[in-house]
Amino acid sequence: MDLDALTAARREEWARLDALSRARHLSGADVDELVTRYRAASADLADIKTSAGRTPQGDYVSTLLARTRLRLTGVREHSGALVPRFFLRQLPAALYRVRWMLLAVAVGFLAVTALVAGWIAGDPAAVAALGDRADLEYYAEEEFTSYYSENPAAVFAGTVWTNNAWIAAQCVLFGVTGIWPLMVLVQNAVGIGTAAAVMFAFGRGDVFFSFILPHGLLEITAVLVAAAAGLQIFWAWVAPGPRSRGEALAAAGRSLGTIAIGLVFVLALSGVIEGFVTPAPWPVAVKIAIGAAALGAFLAYMLVVGGRAVRAGEDGDLTEYEAGTSRLVAG
Repeated sequence: MDLDALTAARREEWARLDALSRARHLSGADVDELVTRYRAASADLADIKTSAGRTPQGDYVSTLLARTRLRLTGVREHSGALVPRFFLRQLPAALYRVRWMLLAVAVGFLAVTALVAGWIAGDPAAVAALGDRADLEYYAEEEFTSYYSENPAAVFAGTVWTNNAWIAAQCVLFGVTGIWPLMVLVQNAVGIGTAAAVMFAFGRGDVFFSFILPHGLLEITAVLVAAAAGLQIFWAWVAPGPRSRGEALAAAGRSLGTIAIGLVFVLALSGVIEGFVTPAPWPVAVKIAIGAAALGAFLAYMLVVGGRAVRAGEDGDLTEYEAGTSRLVAG
């Protein structure tokens, strides 16, 4: 079959199918014509794939057919139905898919944090290199704790929420580079390790944990999840499997990109805890228990609800009608 000749012969028919599929209102005769042209274009696509495999012309006709099929048989979901699907299926499934990458990222993050804290706290020269002793002592005695209460709780919660949500979004969206998530992880690990070293050097290690753990359990986990999602998107590009790199990257970006949206809500909760619970004059055990309960709820959502969604066939990606028909591959 001469693909160019077929394209030239069918161009006007495909253009008419395109116009009908985009029309806002169709008469009865228009619907009949749409069905007829849909069948004819389906036959054309079969001929193209049989003789030439995947081609730009075939992709164009496939797009026309997908739009026409949606016009003929698809029923748009009410926007209210999309919210439960997102939170009960798409988001938890996407979170569940990054569980092993999250574990690897968490181990690395904790290792770097502990290494930095242990090295600096155990070496007086390293502590001295951080600044004047009087300034470091003031940080340990006053500045570290006053940071959480120097602004109104609502303002502080909103500030840390937007900042952390932006960091998480960058980890996911720029994850394809493979460098950005690692840079964010190292910066945060070094920062937390350095703060811990200063606090321990001045005998305030208990204060460090009492102010970090209530909100940090959930907040740090959320950032680690974002980094894990970004690195998994990068890995889909590096090792696409039986698909092309573009297809693997697009699928990973669509399915794991939802994590950036979901973490906005998770980090909002951690922001509330940081603004209202961390500086509260409550028993330390109570504040840490609140943070642990928030983290436990998130992990249960990720592993239990997410596992159930994945076993039901959800992968976090868009539906066929939303993303278009996927190319069949072997394996």
